Amino acid sequence: MRSFDLTDRVVILTGAAGLIGRHYLPALADAGAIVVAADRDRAGAEAAIAELDARRALAVEVDLTRRESVREMVLDVARRFDRIDGLVNNAAIDPKFDAEHQGEHGLDFESLPLDQWQASLDVNLSGAFLCAQAVAPLMQRQQSGSVVNISSIYGLVGPDQRLYEREDGPRQVKPVTYTVTKAGLIGLTRYLATYWRGTGIRANTLTLGGVFNAHDDEFVRRYSARTLLGRMAQADEYNGALIFLLSEASAYMTGANLVVDGGWTAW
Repeated sequence: MRSFDLTDRVVILTGAAGLIGRHYLPALADAGAIVVAADRDRAGAEAAIAELDARRALAVEVDLTRRESVREMVLDVARRFDRIDGLVNNAAIDPKFDAEHQGEHGLDFESLPLDQWQASLDVNLSGAFLCAQAVAPLMQRQQSGSVVNISSIYGLVGPDQRLYEREDGPRQVKPVTYTVTKAGLIGLTRYLATYWRGTGIRANTLTLGGVFNAHDDEFVRRYSARTLLGRMAQADEYNGALIFLLSEASAYMTGANLVVDGGWTAW
């Protein structure tokens, strides 16, 4: 089990204040990592690490749409710890369809505003690009590092829009922006893995299925019927896969896409 050990490895996690990010943080800490919780919402990032060892966790504010902000964040981490061993590009604009957000996503593809398209590209894809650019020089000097891009089943297959339809409510759709950006992350991973060959830096994708988050019974029933395991994921069920990709347990793995989706894409 020593190959899964992350003791004293410095790992930057973007989108740390989000639903899944908040579960990644304690898992990384339990594996021994020094965790950097990066988020545009600094207060949210600080709350996410509040129960972790303050000596081994740091909350940082970053705007992933601005190169200067990303570079300053990486430089700050490098000054504090003198190394960066892992980068998890987890931050994303991801329209939610839980009870709190019902009825908010009625824009058809034909009427989606260009600014919404651009905003998703800026955060979901360009943000990962900028972070990978910023950590690369230090990782190259170290001759080691692991970059994990968090994708989605909707980066592999198109959204099943039937999940979001309601006979008694307004028509909702999963927007094109999510599929395009999550598919783009898979391509970014493959490029980085081949570009960084021989440097000691590895790049892999972790592709996730849907996570239960107070969805209504109809949505859960429809979603669960599409999976081989017959249910949605719990938010902590991706922790093991992430630790695997960041650790020496996956030392012979780069340019790959680890799909953890309850069998959604096996049909």
